[in-house]
Amino acid sequence: MTELLTAAQMRAIEKAAIESGEVTGLELMERAGKGVVEAVFDEWPELAKAPHRAVVLCGPGNNGGDGFVVARLLKDWGWEVEVFLYGTPEKMPPDARVNYERWVAIGAVAPLATLNATVDARPGKSADIVIDALFGIGLSRVVPEGVATAFLDISRGYLDGRIVAIDVPSGLCADSGRPIVPEETAPQEWATMNGWVGEAMLTVTFHAPKLGHYGGKGPAQCGRVRTVSLGLKSQSIGVKLCAPEARLLGKSHGHKYSHGHALIVSGPHGRTGAARLAARGALRIGAGVVTVASPPAAMAENAARLDAIMLREVAGAEAMAALLADKRINALCLGPGMGTGAREAGHLAVALSQGPRCATVLDADALTLLALEPALFTALHGNCVLTPHAGEFARLFPDIAEKLNAPATRGPAYSKVDATREAAARAGCTVLFKGPDTVIAAPSGRAAINAAVYDRAAPWLATAGSGDVLAGFITGLLARGFSAFDAACTGAWLHVEAARSFGPGLIAEDLPDELPKVFRALGL
Repeated sequence: MTELLTAAQMRAIEKAAIESGEVTGLELMERAGKGVVEAVFDEWPELAKAPHRAVVLCGPGNNGGDGFVVARLLKDWGWEVEVFLYGTPEKMPPDARVNYERWVAIGAVAPLATLNATVDARPGKSADIVIDALFGIGLSRVVPEGVATAFLDISRGYLDGRIVAIDVPSGLCADSGRPIVPEETAPQEWATMNGWVGEAMLTVTFHAPKLGHYGGKGPAQCGRVRTVSLGLKSQSIGVKLCAPEARLLGKSHGHKYSHGHALIVSGPHGRTGAARLAARGALRIGAGVVTVASPPAAMAENAARLDAIMLREVAGAEAMAALLADKRINALCLGPGMGTGAREAGHLAVALSQGPRCATVLDADALTLLALEPALFTALHGNCVLTPHAGEFARLFPDIAEKLNAPATRGPAYSKVDATREAAARAGCTVLFKGPDTVIAAPSGRAAINAAVYDRAAPWLATAGSGDVLAGFITGLLARGFSAFDAACTGAWLHVEAARSFGPGLIAEDLPDELPKVFRALGL
């Protein structure tokens, strides 16, 4: 699995390497600058074939030091390079100051405040690349107004060129992907405000991606992300990107019940489709047996649409308890199209009373019931998975959602990972917080991100019923014996891969039937 680091974790890795004598700070800076240039040439091979023009914007910290290395290397390549500095050289960290002085020995530095006038005065305003080396991952405050003005002018086309950010676009929190905005910014403004953040076509980061590259506005602001090795030792300390373990998805020999029995609770007449979508997802992903528990009035409706999936009539809580007396049923799914009345609350109470013996996925209407009934929320156990989207999350955890939705005025900002971890600890179970940057967290604090962004983007998943299928995928994996956390991670990953395999035009019914192609691609 790809590991995502916070800014503090990255700094700790670099510090440990320097203190151990493995590398010097200057050597790390040289490797970083060289990696940026190589990434630029790899992204746009035509730039390596002849000299071009670059504008490098350097800040007062080590990110600026990386920028001075890039400027020097491009000049050595024969490029025309202009460098603009925000801040004063005297206050730079020692290694950044050394690289500033190396650049000054061969080229000029102008204050960032003169960027517009300098560019306007020269023949032709264009630059082939603009390097954003202003702040990077170390930013903990809003970018100064002069820097924001430079970003706005560049974004308006005042200075044409491919914008390349070193580590993260300046102004973006590396831990959350949230713009750091002025305290006086009104909430309705900051949600769509990009003026305080640089916007890149390419972002070059080091050693490992950062959480902010995959969360919040990170994917929109970073363009493409390339990770450059600095030759440092890897440490398993970060949040992981979801990836399946193919060996766990393969089936061993045995009969159908050895692969689990999943029970999906159906809604009333006219609202049964969501449960059938979940049931088909559970069956396709490998549950040995799947049963739909149907209200009496919806039996004919469900029977007309189910073949390999079994059907049982369940009128109320007593019937639900009787059905769950069958100990072969080891995974439950409640919520899709279920309803939020007394009958459904009774079903949920009975399901949770089974405890960890029955792994339980709670989605949609079941989440609404949890928010309405505190006694149901307190009955949650460690073998439950909650699958809220943003609105459902806010109903279940209003105080946590308020923190997440408040403007970020300093860094590291409260992130979706932070919010999901806090929610999982409170609920005592796994929480899967949906979105393009789906976050999965366990009560222990273990977390992963299933990011449908960059080359894994699957915007056609925004279609009615796709969440019901995801709930079914997770339920089927729980029936097969996956842990709650692993089932959520693997189910979310397969959900995106099925959508990408099908492509545009996807509707929810297509997702389960696309799984065989995904499994074959995994070598199963």
